[in-house]
Order: sequence, then structure tokens, then C-alpha cells
Amino acid sequence: MFHDIEYRVEGAVALILHDRPEARNAESKRLLDEMDSALAKAVADPDVRAIIIGGNGPHFSAGHDLKEAQRERQNFTVEERWAYEERRYFDYALRIWDCPKPTIARVQGACVAGGFMVANMCDLLVASDDAFFADPVVRTLSAAAVEVLVHPWVMGLRSAKEFLFTGERMTAEQAHAIGMVNRVVARETLEDETMALAQKIAETPPFALRLVKRSLNRSFDAQGFRTALSAHFDLHQLSHVSDEFARNRGSGLAEAIERAKG
Repeated sequence: MFHDIEYRVEGAVALILHDRPEARNAESKRLLDEMDSALAKAVADPDVRAIIIGGNGPHFSAGHDLKEAQRERQNFTVEERWAYEERRYFDYALRIWDCPKPTIARVQGACVAGGFMVANMCDLLVASDDAFFADPVVRTLSAAAVEVLVHPWVMGLRSAKEFLFTGERMTAEQAHAIGMVNRVVARETLEDETMALAQKIAETPPFALRLVKRSLNRSFDAQGFRTALSAHFDLHQLSHVSDEFARNRGSGLAEAIERAKG
């Protein structure tokens, strides 16, 4: 049923896993579509009471599939790019945020750009001690971060500014210290410990979980969360038509791919 993700259910826990380890789990169009479909499948399954989003192989995700973007979408019009990114980045990400069942990101290795966005739309985040987080697109592509600016909401304003202005990596321990990561565990125990957490959550009455998650998310909405994300998405689209972005779109994008590999 799926090609770029793995979907399976273990007891009351559904696992939705990036499954392109040979490409560092870069998020292709098909992968994003499949992830969204798998999320809907897990939500519709009455036996599923918690959801883990992770990645097979050494990395959670290196982010957007830049090679596919350069090959298939480099010459998109403003309208085409807007429609593509609104659906596959903005809408899909918010469906993770709004998922009525608790979601846990299970992160190892690279969690970069689009991968950072997906992981941080989850309710909880468990990271291995070798995990790192980065969103270098301001520096490498002259784009206004990724499409969903969840950063200040999960790491605080000053940390988000330094993170985006410098493009530097943040270790799992650093992310834990600022409250972005719930738990840091050894790489070899990541899967077991994340599953144990998911199973414990799955024991909680599901309707009560659904209600308390809605109340918690509404506390962010009352502070302007959804409005701020929508406003950033518009500005992100503007950055795609800047002279700076145009200069990076050809050779710059190829160079960005090489830098991302490092």
C-alpha cells in the first residue's frame, strides 16, 4: 500500500515511519502524501490510541527532497508553488498538530528543515543521543525558514532566532535543555523507550486525552499560533520570488544539497 513510508500497528500504537533510508529519508512528494494518508488511517482505526512518527535507518529525515524539487518544481509559477506547498507542507503539518490522537516523534540522526517541521508538529518528541536538529535554509537557500514556522513555539523566541539566523545544528541535549525535546535516550534504546511511552499514553482514556489535547492546543491558538503560522507561510512564499532566492535556485540549490549531506 505504501512505498516511501512504513505503516504498522503494534497493539494500540500505530507507527508511521519515513522509509527512504538510502536518501536520508528525504521527504518526497509521494512520501508526504503517504504520510498524510497513513495518519488518516491511524485516526480512523478504533484500536489505535497513540501514534509514533519516526524514520527507518540512521536518520529521522534530512528534510525536503531537494533533488526532486530541482528536477520537478524548479520552474513552477508562483501559483503552482503556492498550491503545492500549502497542501503538502502547511496543511499536512497542521493535520499532525490537530490529530485527535496523541503523536510522538521518534528522532535519531538528522532532523533537518522539513523533517524538523514534521517532528515538531507532534505532541511529544523523544530523541536519541546522536540526534541533531537544523533549519539552514535561510542561509543556504535565501528562503524564510521552512513553510511552517513552529520554531519559536517549541524552542522559544531567542533560541529560534539564533537557530535560524546562524543555520547551526542543535544537539538533542541542547534541544532538551530548552524544552523542545521531552526525553533524550541512548540510540540503541530509542525504539523501545518510545514505544513504552506510547503504550503508557495509550492506556489513558482516549476521549479524555482528546479533550485535554484540544484544550492545550487551544491555549496556543489563543496566543495566535495558527494566525502566526499562516502569516509566515505567506512571507515564505514571498521569499521564493526574491532576487536572492533566484540566485540560489540553480547552482545554489545543488550546492545546498551537497552541504546538507555533510
